[in-house]
Amino acid sequence: MNITVLAVGSKMPRWVDEAVAEYAKRFGRDIHYTLKEIKPEKRGAGVNAAQGMAAEEKRIVDAIPAGAYLVVLDERGRAPTSMELAGYLQDWQQQGINVCFVIGGADGMTDALKQKARLMLRLSSLTLPHGMVRVLLTEQLYRAVSILHNHPYHRE
Repeated sequence: MNITVLAVGSKMPRWVDEAVAEYAKRFGRDIHYTLKEIKPEKRGAGVNAAQGMAAEEKRIVDAIPAGAYLVVLDERGRAPTSMELAGYLQDWQQQGINVCFVIGGADGMTDALKQKARLMLRLSSLTLPHGMVRVLLTEQLYRAVSILHNHPYHRE
């Protein structure tokens, strides 16, 4: 199974890159995890939030792997438990589906992009910095995989 995370933004602090890399290497052979950074659109000089999100949407859509099940992270999405996320992964894996998660930019993402998603999830009701979202999402995906493999990482 391929899991792709598309994250708008670049130049994250070193601790973000290190944490994502640490969890990503734990997935094992049956999960291929990839994080792709999407260039954010510069604001100002006549580019407002809506125009910026539209430009980012094009870059995101162009980067979505063909046939991937699209999951968008949004504050209005479902808030699954770790066990529920593991259930989603199990279903996708059994169906041979590759998954693409999208973390939007500073202004969020367009309604059109959200409507393309087959699922909208949220990691928290709190507003989180983008680097933290990368780490939390990667850790939760690893946790879900560990649940499916009966690994002791997750404790109920």
